[in-house]
Amino acid sequence: MERLSLSNSAFEGNNNTYLFADGPETVLIDTGDWMATTREQLEAAFDERELEFSDIDRMFLTHWHGDHTGLAGELQAASGAEVYAHTADAPLIEGDEDAWAELSDLQEQSFEQWGMPDAKRDALREVLAGGKPTGESPTVTTVEDGETFSVNGIDLEVVHTSGHAAGLCMFEFTREGRREVFSGDALLPVYTPNVGGADVRVERPLEKYLRALQGIVDADYDRAWPGHRDPIDDPAARAQYIIDHHEERSWRVLDALDRKGPCDTWTVSDDLFGDLESIHILHGPGESDAHLTHLERAGTVVRAGTEYRLADGVADELAASDEKRWPLEY
Repeated sequence: MERLSLSNSAFEGNNNTYLFADGPETVLIDTGDWMATTREQLEAAFDERELEFSDIDRMFLTHWHGDHTGLAGELQAASGAEVYAHTADAPLIEGDEDAWAELSDLQEQSFEQWGMPDAKRDALREVLAGGKPTGESPTVTTVEDGETFSVNGIDLEVVHTSGHAAGLCMFEFTREGRREVFSGDALLPVYTPNVGGADVRVERPLEKYLRALQGIVDADYDRAWPGHRDPIDDPAARAQYIIDHHEERSWRVLDALDRKGPCDTWTVSDDLFGDLESIHILHGPGESDAHLTHLERAGTVVRAGTEYRLADGVADELAASDEKRWPLEY
């Protein structure tokens, strides 16, 4: 297995595509985005290994976001390769118009619920319009949690890790006695994957993502191969760091409500992240909303219409706390 680093202008850093070519099959995990530069980089990497796109037998996609699936249609057309992705994300990857229309409708409903200003909505719509993959869409074979696929003598087990995306999957494997995992965007080495905005289809995204992170802690993998940047040598520690990060963020959400009184999601997001541009216009209030709805379900926050306030007694608990973290149940 080789890690191929492909350019990506997004803040997460270069995309990783993982190539299995030492055996009877040529297999990719994720493809990078659909930009011409990315295609040229992948083609050059294949040329160096005396491979062609037509040699690809199978592709496994971690989730529907275009920077992970963008070349899948073109590569399938060149090779006839089978493309695998989770059932929840398959329609978007296949370019199903109804699925994309439903996603757009849910986003618009979210903008309204969050209290996003009109100017920010207009700016975000332009970003989202340019972020939909162009070109051919692949035909997808769906996978579910727990399925196992043999790739050149290595068994890959599907681990469904919803949160960042409804169908986000990791692929777990054992090699030379070491348990490793392709973590996609479930676990990244630098950034904490967005929850709430990155896929508004996900219900209770923070709860689901925290459970996925706890699963990584419990699995205690020897190494994770993420969707962006360098490998992670202590995945459990990184997952625990992100859990702690969300506990700190939940405290900041409660603190914002304590200082500002009843307010909407956009106001909380502005307190947490300040002025937002580009895709962050979606991610900031999305993550704020994920925390607010999680805290509401826990009884810590009360919602009336589009506004949230602290539940009775919570302000006193905040004032008495020495630690700027709020334990999150999941």
